[in-house]
Amino acid sequence: MNRAKLLFVLLAGLPLASCFGGAKPPPELLTLTAAQTRAPGEARAAQQGQVITVTPPSAPDEIAVNRIPVYVGPTQVQYLTGPVWVGKPNELFRQLLSETLAARTGWTVLDPAVYTQVQGMVLGGELLRFGYDPGRGAAVVVFEASLARPGKAVTTNRFEASAPVTTADAASVAAALNQAANQVAGQVADWAGH
Repeated sequence: MNRAKLLFVLLAGLPLASCFGGAKPPPELLTLTAAQTRAPGEARAAQQGQVITVTPPSAPDEIAVNRIPVYVGPTQVQYLTGPVWVGKPNELFRQLLSETLAARTGWTVLDPAVYTQVQGMVLGGELLRFGYDPGRGAAVVVFEASLARPGKAVTTNRFEASAPVTTADAASVAAALNQAANQVAGQVADWAGH
């Protein structure tokens, strides 16, 4: 086999190496869990005005990654080392928000993939902050919500919550972010439910 063919075979195999364990997986992954969940086996019929779809919120670049941002200054962001999120934070927050809305409002919450087929409310927005603020010693979540109701004007509202962080490591900050995200989700559910 000549050198060019050998080089081609070796280079062609590199992408497959990453599929079969080429990159070392992180020791653990972080996620969000809803403090309030819907009971299993609780069937719901979608009543008029009680159907809602939660779309994934948009997020600035520093949040749209699997790492936890640290807001070290007004124009400076760093990231905590260690475990990473299991998915994008805006999608994890959407799932938590959907579960909280279903538990607290009694509404039927639909997956975004099917919302165009059913008339109902659509909740979206932007996840403005989702990280650790060392100046405050707290995990901070800020969500700018927008609620579109059929035949009515779109309304917006901004929600914020924080939770204290005693140790600035990924596990502690993630737990505090989970707490703050649940507080925000509860605020949004109360606002949207009226």
